[in-house]
Amino acid sequence: MNNVKDYCRKIYNAAYQDKLAEYGNGGAKNADKAEREAQKEAIKTSIIEGMRHFPNASAEEIWNCIYEIHVHRKSGIDDSQTIKNVISADQSWKKSSGHAFEEMVKMLANNSLKGTGIEILLQRDLNTILKADELDNEPRDISWLKEQVKGNVFDLYAVIRTKGKMYCFGCLQCKTSIRDRVTRDREPSIHAMQSFFWSIAIVLDGKFLQLPKFIAMVNGGSNEFIENGWHGMYVFTDEKATDRIYHIDLDMDILKRHAVQASRQWLQQRQWFNKDWKADNN
Repeated sequence: MNNVKDYCRKIYNAAYQDKLAEYGNGGAKNADKAEREAQKEAIKTSIIEGMRHFPNASAEEIWNCIYEIHVHRKSGIDDSQTIKNVISADQSWKKSSGHAFEEMVKMLANNSLKGTGIEILLQRDLNTILKADELDNEPRDISWLKEQVKGNVFDLYAVIRTKGKMYCFGCLQCKTSIRDRVTRDREPSIHAMQSFFWSIAIVLDGKFLQLPKFIAMVNGGSNEFIENGWHGMYVFTDEKATDRIYHIDLDMDILKRHAVQASRQWLQQRQWFNKDWKADNN
């Protein structure tokens, strides 16, 4: 397959450079679009020419050669097994790091919440409690919570123990970073607030919250995001606190204070615990 790969590399690189040249020196503004279009053209041209030039080679083999050529251009890696190992490591990181962050938040929050009667649970912990019928929420709540657990909607849940009973009053989303995909998390948070649950997000890297779009995604107030998407978003990076966006550190003091306020409101005046509820920072 070396001949196939060498041939496809020449076709790929030539098509890529030709398409890139069509965009000229458009500067950084057009650079991303130019690369996207150029690499699409390079892939398309090289697979067609490769199949035409090597009719006895399988399409899959030619396609895999082009895949390696593309990855090499982007990363400098030119070995299929190394590419597979890197992809596997990246997938492993995404899965393990997300769960590790959830458990980190649970541990830090519960250390801070000692003595309040409030505890943060992993989804699997809440599922065990639901199956054991140990929650004292109303049947409507129980049904709703079971749906959230079944759909893996929230990462953590907040419960409070009071007068010998245990209630789930909060839903938490844990994100290592804020990106466009977090808009998908906004809708279930809104549903949680509509169901009169405390709904918050805890974020490790909040640099995207420097952008107006993402600020409005949390706080509302824009044409795209009219209303707030969470009761609060708590960010470890030192972003400017804006309305419902709060900076937290390892002691999670502000989260503790807000959790206590939310649990009291939930227990005493839940009918007013809608999306408009906001913790008092005093």
